[in-house]
Amino acid sequence: MLLEVRQLEVHYGGIRAVAGVDLQVAEGELVCLIGANGAGKSSTLKAICGLVGSKSGTIRYAEEDISHAPVHQLPRKGLVMVPEGRGIFAQLTVEENLAMGAYAHGRADPLAQYQRFPRLAERRRQIAGTLSGGEQQMLALARALMTRPRLLLLDEPSMGLAPMMVAKIFELVREIAGQGVTILLVEQNARLALELSHRGYVMESGAIALAGASQELLHNPRVREAYLGE
Repeated sequence: MLLEVRQLEVHYGGIRAVAGVDLQVAEGELVCLIGANGAGKSSTLKAICGLVGSKSGTIRYAEEDISHAPVHQLPRKGLVMVPEGRGIFAQLTVEENLAMGAYAHGRADPLAQYQRFPRLAERRRQIAGTLSGGEQQMLALARALMTRPRLLLLDEPSMGLAPMMVAKIFELVREIAGQGVTILLVEQNARLALELSHRGYVMESGAIALAGASQELLHNPRVREAYLGE
C-alpha cells in the first residue's frame, strides 16, 4: 500500500477537526475523499503533508512512517500536494513558478509541462497572478508535476472555476492518473470525483462515514441524497 493512514486526529485549539480517520491508497489508484464543507477533508490532506501541527495517529508512505517527517522532505520522496486556492507564487512568472516546483530535483526543464499544458507555454513569461482562475489551476498542477510525484494530493481543484474549465481540469487529472501517478483527490463536486476515481471515502464530522468502490458509492441512496442532489 502506497499510503496508509491510521487513527488520524487533527485539532485546532480545542476543536477536533479530524476524528480517528483510517484510509488507504494503493499504488496507481485514484481515490477521492468527499463530504460537506467543514467535514475535515482538507485537514486530512494537510495532516498527511505535515502542514498541521496538532495531530496524532500514524501516516505511512511507501512503507515509511512519515507522521513526523519535516514538510520540506516530502516532495523529495515523491509526495506532493496542490492546495486549495492553488498556492501559486503570484508575483513570479509562469516559468519561474515551474522552476520553483523543480527545486527538489535541481533540474527545471518545463518542456513536458508545456506540452501537457500548451496554454502555459503561451504565457510562460506572464506574471502568474494575472492568469485566469483556470490557468492558475493548470499552473498549480504543472508545478506539482515538476517534482515528478509518486503520490499527488489534490485539494478542491475545481473550486471557483467555470464548468468548461472544470471539465478541462478533470480531464487533465484523468490523464495524469493514466500516466501512473497515484492520486488522492478532495473535491466538492462529488459526482465528478466519484465518476473519475476508483474508490471513495465519505467524510462526515471529521470521520469516515462510508467507503467503497466509487461506482457503488454513486448508487448509494445516502450518498445520492446528501451529495448528488437527488
